[in-house]
Amino acid sequence: MNSSTHAGHQTPNTWLILAGFLVVVIGVGAFIGTQSTPGTWYESLEKPPFNPPSWVFGPVWFTLYAMIAVAGWRIFTTPDTGLARTLWVAQMLLNWAWSPVWFNAQMIWPAFAIIVAMWLAIVGFILVTWKRDRLAALLFVPYLAWVSFASVLNLSIGLLN
Repeated sequence: MNSSTHAGHQTPNTWLILAGFLVVVIGVGAFIGTQSTPGTWYESLEKPPFNPPSWVFGPVWFTLYAMIAVAGWRIFTTPDTGLARTLWVAQMLLNWAWSPVWFNAQMIWPAFAIIVAMWLAIVGFILVTWKRDRLAALLFVPYLAWVSFASVLNLSIGLLN
């Protein structure tokens, strides 16, 4: 089923499910973000010249989390999307794990392993959903771009420190 034939996403029940996805994905992401803030450890790290200012991360992640939630909603309200659902859950759990490992545990290389696994899950999700639900796949493209950038940033900081 491609994105143009997703008439099932027009029912009141599915709109409630969408609201639930938005609340959980954005809410958990925001909670983790408030509990895993950059502190003196992060500020003391040597960073590459392309490191963005801290204020960029909040708006970017809010937007990405909304897109991730919509993609998840589309996949979870469509029958027979087992692998896509598994990849969606995997990338979400890895996403939520990265900040506490990076900022709280201050473990650069385990965080890098997490972000690489997240990147692979995102690519897998895009590939698996591309023919079945193009919109869900396309909603992950900016996410893939950002996580690609974040992976290079994570690796660069690791190498510099």
